[in-house]
Amino acid sequence: MNFNEYQAEARKTAVYPDFGNNLWYPALGLNGEAGEVAEGVKKIYRDHQTTGEAKERLVKELGDVLWYLALLADELDVPLDDVAQTNIRKLADRQNRGKLHGSGDNR
Repeated sequence: MNFNEYQAEARKTAVYPDFGNNLWYPALGLNGEAGEVAEGVKKIYRDHQTTGEAKERLVKELGDVLWYLALLADELDVPLDDVAQTNIRKLADRQNRGKLHGSGDNR
């Protein structure tokens, strides 16, 4: 499955309030799920968990992150493939210019 196929399938499962501009819902959900991923990583280190179960929990949380990302892109009418390709082009450009390290959006 490619990103656009995933995005189309994710859209079929989207049930959230319709208040006109729906950017807020997937954006807030993405933030919340990213926090759950961070919490899962913290627990792995805190509890010295290296089991497959801990990894499986993280994979599920990463899936939730992907779902919200796909829906946020969909609300913007942007194919998820385009998001991925744009990001790779940006990173390749930074790498070619020796600007992968550092901070700021316009490196």
